[in-house]
Amino acid sequence: MKRSELIFSVLLLPVDLMMLMAAGIATYFLRTRILSSFRPVLFEFNLPFEKYLILIVAMSAVFIISYAISGLYQLASTRRTLEEFSKVVIASSAGIMAIIIYIFLRQELFDSRFLVLGAWFFAIVFVSSGRLLMRRIQRYLVSRRDFGVHKVMIIGGDQTTQKIVQHIRDNPAFGYRIVKHLSNPEVAEVKSAVGNPGIDEVLLANPNYPADKVIEIVEFCHENHLTFRFVPNIYQTLTANFAFDALAGVPLVELKRTALDGWGRITKRIIDMLGSLFGLMILAPVFGIIAFAVKWETEGPVFVHLERVSGSKRFKLHKFRSMIKDAERYKAYLAAFNERADSPLFKIKNDPRITRAGRLLRRYRLDEFPQLWNVLKGEISLVGPRPHQPDEIEGYEKHHRRVLAIKAGITGLAQISGSSDLPFEEEVALDTFYIENWSLWQDARILILTILKLLRDKSAA
Repeated sequence: MKRSELIFSVLLLPVDLMMLMAAGIATYFLRTRILSSFRPVLFEFNLPFEKYLILIVAMSAVFIISYAISGLYQLASTRRTLEEFSKVVIASSAGIMAIIIYIFLRQELFDSRFLVLGAWFFAIVFVSSGRLLMRRIQRYLVSRRDFGVHKVMIIGGDQTTQKIVQHIRDNPAFGYRIVKHLSNPEVAEVKSAVGNPGIDEVLLANPNYPADKVIEIVEFCHENHLTFRFVPNIYQTLTANFAFDALAGVPLVELKRTALDGWGRITKRIIDMLGSLFGLMILAPVFGIIAFAVKWETEGPVFVHLERVSGSKRFKLHKFRSMIKDAERYKAYLAAFNERADSPLFKIKNDPRITRAGRLLRRYRLDEFPQLWNVLKGEISLVGPRPHQPDEIEGYEKHHRRVLAIKAGITGLAQISGSSDLPFEEEVALDTFYIENWSLWQDARILILTILKLLRDKSAA
């Protein structure tokens, strides 16, 4: 799912809430201002507008819960108008029924049946109108401004492929733009065509494409952070994470690199923001002490800003300086002492470049605390694979690059399982397992185990 689709899906909740509030207010003023001339109301004295607003908020919360249960907040690329309207009617009816039962049992809210029935009617009208408006805005931005479109390469030359191609061309608001169309290409031709800037999705429409070539294309898409979809045949077994969709009435399966998607991705980002902000505030005094110690022992900056890769993006990783000034210049002279000969990584147990203060910082992972700023900026996460150096990645084999499927993290499954003492292949296996089996509970467990290991794990020293 592209970021634009994620944004519009998330915006539905606050839009629904605003529409529900508007529905409640419209119902109140319709009864007390317009219809009061036909039948005067007495409850206005017992239910002033200020008190009624509190009731609206409570009723809106009930409706929102009902909408969530009915699946109106499921993240989806496309939403059918009639199906969505039906869910709004059913969920609104369930919500108002819950409120009626509450009124019946308490017998103390208000006496006007119009407020109840009017709220139900206007909730359906306002919420459906709000969602229709959001859909129109999204379609306008997609069709006229190319906002968040899927730039796709289509592989296939049969009748099914032509049906999909024609549907995409006839419906620009659907969000797809065909950049390349290859009838029956070799894998090398697909790889070469992807080099054309702008392709972010490969759609295999030919269900009879050779299985060995499909696997190679899937691996290529994962390595290059491309979405891979196909008309299903036997290939669902290629991954544990997949999603179903339809295009022009043809079923499609999307192979996902990770279980981290949708609301899980949003929740993880919120936790990252709150956790990093809280950590930076709490650790501010500790930062001052560490900065003084680093500066006191050796000349050079307090912080180092190291180039790393997180997902598919390069960024500057912030750490407290634990080595002498310009330590990177001496790396080539120490290559013969590298203890990680099994991998492209560089590690020396008693690295002579590390300062005395630096050894203490590394022993207790204190040098990594500034990475909380990277988390707050969204460059890495609290939990994820280790941030990778660009020069190390150049030496990675094909299966090693799977660890780049999601954002890197301050800590991760590999770190709590042995960190740099692990063989590189085992580290990759652990990170790959985390990526493919991500869950919020897994993140919570890793964070707890990280805290417990801080005082006794000396592998970073």
